[in-house]
Amino acid sequence: MQAALHEAMATLPHLRKGLTRESAQTAAPHLRALTQAPAIALLSGGSVLAFEGAGSDHHKPGDLLGVDTGRDGRVHVQTRFKCSHPGCPLRAAIAAPLVVQGDRIGTLVTLYHDGGRLRPEDTRGVEETAELVCAQLALAALAAQEERLAEAELRALRAQISPHFIYNALAAVAAEIHADPEQARDLLTEFAEFIRYAFQGERPYVTLAEELRYVEKYLRLERARFGERLDVRLEVAPEVLQAVLPVLSLQPLVENAVRHGVERSLGRRHVEIVALDLGRDAEVRVIDDGVGMDEARARAALSGASEGIGLSNVHGRLRAAFGDGYGLELDSAPGAGTTVVMTIPKFRAGVRAA
Repeated sequence: MQAALHEAMATLPHLRKGLTRESAQTAAPHLRALTQAPAIALLSGGSVLAFEGAGSDHHKPGDLLGVDTGRDGRVHVQTRFKCSHPGCPLRAAIAAPLVVQGDRIGTLVTLYHDGGRLRPEDTRGVEETAELVCAQLALAALAAQEERLAEAELRALRAQISPHFIYNALAAVAAEIHADPEQARDLLTEFAEFIRYAFQGERPYVTLAEELRYVEKYLRLERARFGERLDVRLEVAPEVLQAVLPVLSLQPLVENAVRHGVERSLGRRHVEIVALDLGRDAEVRVIDDGVGMDEARARAALSGASEGIGLSNVHGRLRAAFGDGYGLELDSAPGAGTTVVMTIPKFRAGVRAA
């Protein structure tokens, strides 16, 4: 039992990458040990992805394997397997379909020396091993779907931010061109660097330090618009600066604070960005003393049922990256400002800044 459990667990990191030639070849020895068959093959269509055991000297990846894989989605037993190679010791096969989300993506085949010695428990063992493979491949497919969804949500967030921010930033630059050309050039440089950061597509994750650096560029452009009306305070614990988060997670929260806390208010307004070390986790608070909102509007903002710059988008991407225990919380009341709390792990395996 312990040996079987070890072999089953050893397949997990490989099969969680999906069924490819590389993952099949690394998982095949463990699957063969699990089934105790003389040889094992993983097929895509009729073509071999990986072959392990007796006959591996002439059954190679890319070859066709003359096994009846069936078309009915059931396990097939072939007691008279024929190979054209004269020295092949294999005479029988059991083929189990690999079905993920209703689609057949491959076949697990075990091969034997003598079809007359196949037992019902051999068929059950192959079927259960195929179910294990399918479960891991299903998780791989789900992870790929979540990654595609996160990428789509990020593209949607960029499209949502761009019209509002770009118009206001360029208006701020235009206002300085005649009064202070040097300031206008600096603002235009900050704008170009922020846009490059916001719209680059190859980095899904960044460190909190890098996100803060570009938030400061964004805030410099906003200060050019609002002047002394916008007062910003930044307080960050050094221990959390290397925490990793999805790109454009903090900036939309700050933009919301500016948009709802300053743009829609009169007089001088304050925005605070506070990052705290909670041990295993980091907590980032974005606080404004603007108009605030009632509880129903706060719930709608997080669920995506109201207008806003990406609160629900950021919340969803954080939960997809780190799990349901992470994401955003809103604390707000009419006339009392808004606090958005982001909780992220300081370290998460598999999530690294590019």
